[in-house]
Amino acid sequence: MDSLVSAAPASVSTSGGLGRLDAWAQGWAAPRGRWALVLHEFVCFGLKQAWACLFGACMLALLLLTWACYPSGAWLARYDFLVLAAFALQCLLLALRLETREEAMVILLFHLTGTAMEVFKTAMGSWEYPEPSVLRIGGVPLFTGFMYAAVGSYIARAWRLFEFRFVRHPPFAATAWLALAIYVNFFTHHFVADARWLLFAAVAVLFGRSWVHFRVRREHRRMPLLLGFVLVASFIWLAENVGTFAAAWRYPAQRDGWSVVPLSKLGSWLLLMIISYVMVSAVARRKAPLPLGEGLG
Repeated sequence: MDSLVSAAPASVSTSGGLGRLDAWAQGWAAPRGRWALVLHEFVCFGLKQAWACLFGACMLALLLLTWACYPSGAWLARYDFLVLAAFALQCLLLALRLETREEAMVILLFHLTGTAMEVFKTAMGSWEYPEPSVLRIGGVPLFTGFMYAAVGSYIARAWRLFEFRFVRHPPFAATAWLALAIYVNFFTHHFVADARWLLFAAVAVLFGRSWVHFRVRREHRRMPLLLGFVLVASFIWLAENVGTFAAAWRYPAQRDGWSVVPLSKLGSWLLLMIISYVMVSAVARRKAPLPLGEGLG
């Protein structure tokens, strides 16, 4: 099981410009020894990761560009422009078939759940959106749902591009109940004891023995699934720093000037990662290839 090799061809793409480029790179790397082959695969891994991040990267670029260049006296507020731009981006990705309908469904689902949480959290003073806008619900500009949806988009795209398969994956029903408990705790911890440490323990128990196998080129590599969650949560934390630097939102400690988002937020993003992952798995579990070992069902 642990040395799984896919029957798929060696190239990143079987046709088109990417396939030819990969074939050329393989021809360059093969006679130069193991270090060149490792470098080739690492570059392929980076390209696939960049492609998986397409929606999120575009959203971050929009935040930075509008922060730096958007005219302060424009008739359309910056936040409202971001709503329209994010919606147009979503439509463009679908029209160009750079995103599948299933990925768009995940984005919509996470947009709704993320916006609901945002409305509550801003009302409780957890963070704020300092600029005026019309397209908003309460204190939440509607572009924020797309920022949450970018997390789901990344997981869905990575799942497809890397052909995820799993060993000792917990049953889907157990992960769904965990995701529901995490989501509820984001609300209830304002009124009762915060259960996040119990939730962290539940995450460790459920996913602690799980491995994800992912294909970069020919062979499936593997890593602990929990490590994957932590790595992705870390990148989300970095993206959150970019977002707050671009004044897309601000935490109370940042009202008098930007400062680095506390590392403690990594825990929140890890839990949010679980919610995103479970939403994506609800769609992906119905598709081939089936997981290795114990399935998602």
